[in-house]
Amino acid sequence: MNRSYLFAPGHNLNLLGKVFHAGADAVILDLEDAVPPSEKRSARANVASVVTTRTAWVRINAPGTGLAAADLHAVAASAHGIRIPKVETLDDVHWVAARAPGKPLICAIETAKGVANAFDIADHPAVTHLALGGIDLQKDLGTGDGDIPMQYVRSHLVVAARAAGIAPPIDSVYPHLNDNDGLIRQAAHSRSLGLFGKSAIHPAQLTAIHATFTSGQDDIDWAREVVDAFEKAGGAAVRLPGGEFVDLPVAERARKILDAART
Repeated sequence: MNRSYLFAPGHNLNLLGKVFHAGADAVILDLEDAVPPSEKRSARANVASVVTTRTAWVRINAPGTGLAAADLHAVAASAHGIRIPKVETLDDVHWVAARAPGKPLICAIETAKGVANAFDIADHPAVTHLALGGIDLQKDLGTGDGDIPMQYVRSHLVVAARAAGIAPPIDSVYPHLNDNDGLIRQAAHSRSLGLFGKSAIHPAQLTAIHATFTSGQDDIDWAREVVDAFEKAGGAAVRLPGGEFVDLPVAERARKILDAART
């Protein structure tokens, strides 16, 4: 699973040349919010060219619009996958999937309607991830800043993703570039709720994001002890020397930690 998804605006050729060397686990080339209306056409042409030789997700414009139709016509064949902004209904997903057949989709949940329909959205076979669009969602809901107003939504998306059998949701961008402590706090909080990975708007955020979503040595040692004990017990519930009770769900969580550490 990717720890970071770094955005780059499609109209900025300088950034398009740098983003793939910044160290992110995944790159998202943006045709939506970061691109001024007057630059939409040039951004589309730039991104369409880049994705023929580079692996990247592409964030298109809002589904159902003429801009999004033009985006998909230009990039769907070559992009690694499509990030759909402001997904509100299953119809939005169908609309994109029909124009990008066989491509994995990240569905950004950025409105109350999208939150309400998250279970249906996550269940579409082309959807591989939900993503929290926290800034737009806070605006839509009229909430304040901070993690508390979004805690319910984060947990809701985790449950929706898990129920659909897809990867954990991707956390929202953290817009305060000079607040590294706040970024770490939010990323750690999101990981504790079950999200994995975080969108980024600047390469300077990657170190903190990667550190937060990389299992520490203590976690790896614990996971290895759990898996070893569980396997020696033949898959039966077992108590570790320190007193912790281990059964199948605990062993599966430990295996996921070890799998992530190997990637």
